[in-house]
Amino acid sequence: MSRDDLEQLQLERLQSTLYRVGTHVPFYRKKFAELKVNYDDFKSLDDLRRLPFTIKQDLRDNYPYGLFAVPQRDIVRIHSSSGTTGLATVVGYSRNDLKNWSDLVARVLTGAGVTQDDVIQIAFGYGLFTGGFGLHYGAERLGASVIPISAGNTKRQIQIMQDFKTTALVCTPSYALIMADTMMEMGVNPNGLSLRVGLFGAEPWSEAMRKEINEKLGIRATDNYGLSEVMGPGVAGECEECNGLHINEDHFLMEIIDPETLEPVAPGEVGELVVTTLTKEAFPMIRYRTRDLTRLITEQCPCGRTFNRMQRIIGRTDDMLIIKGVNVFPIQIESVLFDIEGTQPHYQIIIERINHNDQITVEVEVNEAIFFDQVRKQRELMELIKSRLVSELGIGVNVKLVEEKTLQRSLGKSQRVVDRREL
Repeated sequence: MSRDDLEQLQLERLQSTLYRVGTHVPFYRKKFAELKVNYDDFKSLDDLRRLPFTIKQDLRDNYPYGLFAVPQRDIVRIHSSSGTTGLATVVGYSRNDLKNWSDLVARVLTGAGVTQDDVIQIAFGYGLFTGGFGLHYGAERLGASVIPISAGNTKRQIQIMQDFKTTALVCTPSYALIMADTMMEMGVNPNGLSLRVGLFGAEPWSEAMRKEINEKLGIRATDNYGLSEVMGPGVAGECEECNGLHINEDHFLMEIIDPETLEPVAPGEVGELVVTTLTKEAFPMIRYRTRDLTRLITEQCPCGRTFNRMQRIIGRTDDMLIIKGVNVFPIQIESVLFDIEGTQPHYQIIIERINHNDQITVEVEVNEAIFFDQVRKQRELMELIKSRLVSELGIGVNVKLVEEKTLQRSLGKSQRVVDRREL
């Protein structure tokens, strides 16, 4: 599809979405009235900037069904966030929403190189979390064989992988590394498996982590992006080139804004991703602030797909740590650690306030040979990590080497940061 044709389709679908929320969702009707927005006047995608932003608190304030745009009888699926930082956010799907969701996830799978001949092991949690069901229905739409094993019981996961000849793995990247470690403990050689591709998401991860997964599991690891507030997985995904995530632009309108000024950033610059849904019936979102940091890539991909791409998520505005006035993202620390030989793919960042000064301590697991080696070699490794982190972050950090399997493991999204500051 040409860019002109795509933008015309986006505009028509935006106009339809604005009519839907303006007439059926009191929250948006009130917002539009306050800003004196007449959605019937929208003649260009540039008019999008006149619309209000939607934030996660808006979803919580309208808990559970206040933002639904269709009657309850038309809702055939309900998902929700965990609600660990406040009231859960609740999202609904119409029958047509589920069809579109399946189609879009099937696109992402196809882009990653998955076909109907693959056996896909889904090690995401099922339930109210959108990841498990989203990938499940997309894989079935594609015609692949699905193993809905869910998360946890890692040794059984590996046994199933062997017995059922799994070719594609779906989980968080941190859990993929837990699987790799468990394989080593069990004496299972990944090269003896049928596994060839992984689709990982639900948490930010670095290129260094991708390399680690590829080497340890002998696969091609691809990234995909979604969030429950706008659908779940299927918003964007990498192709086999692994050079940015192709956005399903016929269903989602993307903006990149400066999180401070709320104005658009210059083309190609990093900023906060804002998403407007174009085809959601039950739960449309207008200019939803994701808090995810990325940039748009407009150059055409060698794979031939013409939709714009987004860079892999580099962090979140609300995950950003401000240490001594410096903005620090956990993924920056991860990238450094994964490039240093002897460290394990497990770490934790401890932040404390001592005598009114913020201090970071990075606890990192190291392999057994180093941990029980000479003190001099341990000190050399610590100094190497420190110097690399100073170069990357611009501030000094403390480093603590810990024995393998010391740090807590997570089967879902990994908890990398422990903030002990009393602000």
